[in-house]
Amino acid sequence: MAAPLRGTQSLVGQMGWVFDRPSLTALEVAWRWVFGIPFLLVCWMQAQRILAVLTLETSGLDAINPQNPWVAAVQLDRALALYQPHVAGVLRWLLPTAALAWVVVCGLGRSLVLWRMGVNLEPRLPFRPIRIMVLQAAWLALFAAICWGWLRSMQWAAATHIATAGEPDLIGYSMWAIFLSLGFFTAWALLSWPLAIAPLLALLEDCTPAQALARSLRLGKLFTSKLVEINLVMGIVKLALIVVAMVLSAAPLPFSDQLGADTLHWITATAAIFYLVASDYFQVVRLKGFVEFWKMFRGGELES
Repeated sequence: MAAPLRGTQSLVGQMGWVFDRPSLTALEVAWRWVFGIPFLLVCWMQAQRILAVLTLETSGLDAINPQNPWVAAVQLDRALALYQPHVAGVLRWLLPTAALAWVVVCGLGRSLVLWRMGVNLEPRLPFRPIRIMVLQAAWLALFAAICWGWLRSMQWAAATHIATAGEPDLIGYSMWAIFLSLGFFTAWALLSWPLAIAPLLALLEDCTPAQALARSLRLGKLFTSKLVEINLVMGIVKLALIVVAMVLSAAPLPFSDQLGADTLHWITATAAIFYLVASDYFQVVRLKGFVEFWKMFRGGELES
């Protein structure tokens, strides 16, 4: 009898399948950048508007002391306190608008990727963007909750280890910051898989978003273990991609005098683009892996 197939053992084959079909990765990159480029442009314009009202000289950001991190921290805290009302005013309308735009663009883009993927698969994946939009809104709500929890935990770590009255405990703060950051990252990987598989269930099993989300929580131990394993591995892959991008951007620093500032900026931009494209590629690989495991564990049940 053959040994049971682990969730990650088939990923190499899925990576090759997706690599041979670059149009899938191109579509994934395209719909994300259709949202990302205008969003970053709006953020840049709003930042310029705020800086026109409260300049760097007025806030003191142009006089940050890079030689003393404690003095720099105090200077940054004072500057951020001045910018906070202006930034909060922008975020009140920018965050809801960006969330709505993300849900719509993601619903259309991800549906197009899955439809294109379904051209080469059986059963084929229909184009149902409304269902994807509803489930993407639920995914975004969970993501916002995880981010809020992480920010609150960082505030707790700073309040308990970096006090103005006594000597700051930098080691303790760093330990808690690393521990909590990795903890919330792992929690996201463990909790987000139902919302990751739900869009595929809505398309493959032709059910409503609510039914798809309910079914994603009752997939059985074997299927669920494969999904959790893939989600955790993809989280580790993202961390590895971040490290690789940081190494690529930092490697030329010893030669900064010979290369010049413009070249270093181009290298950093190239490393960032590499990370974004590679991350989107692995997103498509994960989708393909989910489809294959669905066919293995539930495809027969649906056909019968």
